[in-house]
Amino acid sequence: MGTRLETRSAQVGTVIDRLREQHPDPEISLRFSSRMELLVAVILSAQCTDERVNAETEHLFDTYETVADYANADEEALAAELNSITYYNSKAGYIKSAAQSILEDHDGAVPDTMSDLTDLSGVGRKTANVVLQHGHDLTQGIVVDTHVQRLSRRLGITEKKRPEAIETDLMPVVPEDHWKNYTHWLIAHGRETCTARNPDCGACVLADICPSSKTDHDIDLADGSEW
Repeated sequence: MGTRLETRSAQVGTVIDRLREQHPDPEISLRFSSRMELLVAVILSAQCTDERVNAETEHLFDTYETVADYANADEEALAAELNSITYYNSKAGYIKSAAQSILEDHDGAVPDTMSDLTDLSGVGRKTANVVLQHGHDLTQGIVVDTHVQRLSRRLGITEKKRPEAIETDLMPVVPEDHWKNYTHWLIAHGRETCTARNPDCGACVLADICPSSKTDHDIDLADGSEW
């Protein structure tokens, strides 16, 4: 009998093979054209859908074009621009503070290390991982959004509950060259099939290997956020 680590690794391998076939070219759904825009979009996406964030940033990025624009913004005016985003007042404060730190401590360039990014206001490992992967082409971890959290637990790949603990648990069993796309494959599957409230097990390509298939999904921790 194989070890628990070997069992989890085999499960991950099957999940990757099947989801890669369904989604051969996974991409991030947030829209951005610079590293600062990416950072802003990911901060805004906490407990908010990518669709809503994209709708707001479409005009936001026309008004605020540089790091300095955010650093020097009137916080109330910035919040007013974001009033359809969840926790928009707090997020406006995070964005302004992060931009000020980027100007003062990083010569106006969005940092490219995990430690420097997580020192910024409103930036945890999830946000930092997204910025590193999609802004700097550096993969240093696995982005654990609500879909990765939900599906990794449903599939029996991890029993951990909190995102950072899940990331630590996934990194030894997900091949490093798949760390980036693992997130996107699970996001796509979570949106289309393995939804939070009504998973379509009958149409799921993973149903035969999923210990949660056709069972009560009482371990969900869905908050509606994409990232």
